[in-house]
Amino acid sequence: MENLPENIKPGRESILEPLLRMSDEDFRSLRDFINRYCGIYFDVQAKFLLERRLTQQLRHHRIRNFRDYYFFLKYDPRREEELNTLAEILTTNETYFFREDYQLKALTEEILPEIAETKKPEILLPSEKCLRIWSAGCSSGEEAYTLAILTHDHPLLKKWTVEIFASDISNQVLTLARKGVYRESAFRVTQDVYRRRYFEPAEDGFRVRDEIRRLVTFGHLNLLDEERIKMLKPQDIIMCRNVIIYFDRESRRRVIKSFFERLRPGGFLLLGHSESLMNLSTDFILRHFKNDMVYQKPGPGAPPGGAK
Repeated sequence: MENLPENIKPGRESILEPLLRMSDEDFRSLRDFINRYCGIYFDVQAKFLLERRLTQQLRHHRIRNFRDYYFFLKYDPRREEELNTLAEILTTNETYFFREDYQLKALTEEILPEIAETKKPEILLPSEKCLRIWSAGCSSGEEAYTLAILTHDHPLLKKWTVEIFASDISNQVLTLARKGVYRESAFRVTQDVYRRRYFEPAEDGFRVRDEIRRLVTFGHLNLLDEERIKMLKPQDIIMCRNVIIYFDRESRRRVIKSFFERLRPGGFLLLGHSESLMNLSTDFILRHFKNDMVYQKPGPGAPPGGAK
């Protein structure tokens, strides 16, 4: 279906129970409310998917219709808990280690050396020898742990402190990420050398070793929550891949603005291969590296006057 978010998929609702019907007015009210909450936008063609996914919640709370459910989300004391549940229901999180290898090559071979050169350890105080990376929309943790492995192995960062903050709106996937145990499908492109060195057998699969786990802090965060995002320390790199493509344009602008403000001058923004800042922001410089194109905040190390 045109404009249908790919991460919004049919659920496991029972075919024995008829769906509750949603009026066009209720659809618009709920769609706009969900959009304001987490940025996901449902085209009118996705109305039936909202019916399917939300019907189970109405029955769970014994709510008779979608209009009452809308008011439940707005005013009920349990609204925060329910909104967290909606985040689980309306998104699907599928990823794996070392995804988008060409971008990771740009990171290790070009971006990290540039950061190390710009922030030369010999002219910094020990407390300033820190690389901060934010994995925004981290899902079940594979991306964050990939970043931890690559920075842990990087020869230019041996004397640096690495802090990786990984956030997601879904508490369910964050629980999996903190556990750090993965099945075979998560390793579909992982080199054997990394698998042997940084993972150990576990009852349900393979567990990330502690030396990598301690580099990552996981936290619940809505990317539209500007006030909480302002509390983050300045970041050297923000990686947010295949997340904002499911947002409407205004939500994308808000998120990109927050990213720009949280990056230190000269910091880098890495998006998914199908995402760009076209018609969203002119604040960033587009860098043409050998392995990939990435966005950079103007500042030390960034080329003057635009793209390079």
